[in-house]
Amino acid sequence: MVDVNAHPAKFEVRFRESRSVHAFISQTLKKVLADVRPSDQAESMALTDTDVQPFSYSPQSQPVNNAGHIMQQKSMGLPVQEAYKNYSQFVKSASLSEQGISDKTDDEDEPLPPLGFALAQLHGVYILAQNAEGMVIVDMHAAHERITYERLKAAIEGDGIVSQPLLVPVTVAVSQREADLAESSQQDFEQLGIVVDRIGPETLAIRQVPGLLKQADSASLIRDVLSDLVVYGNSQRLREEINNVLSTMACHGSVRANRLLSIPEMNALLRDMEKTERSGQCNHGRPTWHQLSMKELDKIFMRGQ
Repeated sequence: MVDVNAHPAKFEVRFRESRSVHAFISQTLKKVLADVRPSDQAESMALTDTDVQPFSYSPQSQPVNNAGHIMQQKSMGLPVQEAYKNYSQFVKSASLSEQGISDKTDDEDEPLPPLGFALAQLHGVYILAQNAEGMVIVDMHAAHERITYERLKAAIEGDGIVSQPLLVPVTVAVSQREADLAESSQQDFEQLGIVVDRIGPETLAIRQVPGLLKQADSASLIRDVLSDLVVYGNSQRLREEINNVLSTMACHGSVRANRLLSIPEMNALLRDMEKTERSGQCNHGRPTWHQLSMKELDKIFMRGQ
């Protein structure tokens, strides 16, 4: 199955079934990457935390007063690392008290989730969370985009994408070419969980959208899907590039910047990330979260030096 005489100096060999070898390597890599969860990444970070170079500084970098003497910051007596069980009990007690449920439990040492628990939202873009290693910063749009994308892929590979009928159809003004394309691509739209009718030379009516994207801007969603259809052309090409179209759709169904989330909503997003394949990156390859360990935070503030 291997031709070792492809190169005089034996620098390379040739496989008889090269496509099979390529497919095997590709599928194996995809499977390994798909099985990676935040818990695995957090463990890896914890193992390599000792490799972080210590923060270096000189006395000249310390604050000085008017007389030129180095000023030492006084301790504020505040604990640096809050105990997980105290925080989790606080969140649990607050949530249960709202429901009138007692928070008594026999399991006080419940393990901390890999991405921890949400503390706050920063500028409507990032979620700040605390886990066992330290602080986790999450790009909420990128993370939600990956979650929505994986759910759309699972749906289309399973029983199909479930549609959500709109109470009032949304009309969209498009070009005549786009209207012609929408009219001739009814089956392609239905495969994506979208029902759209042509009601004029340059007007479409959106009647159903995917249930996962019911909160999205339907008009913008249709325009972007039409753009993808223009690029991919026929149905066969669309089937080959279906994941790219789903990626476009997922972007519309994700939480946007400046959308204020409650603590329970942020924690729900963190739990979904822990269950989702490839949740460390969004559909475009950007990271969705970053870990800052307590050692790294201590180095930034020169604690213990």
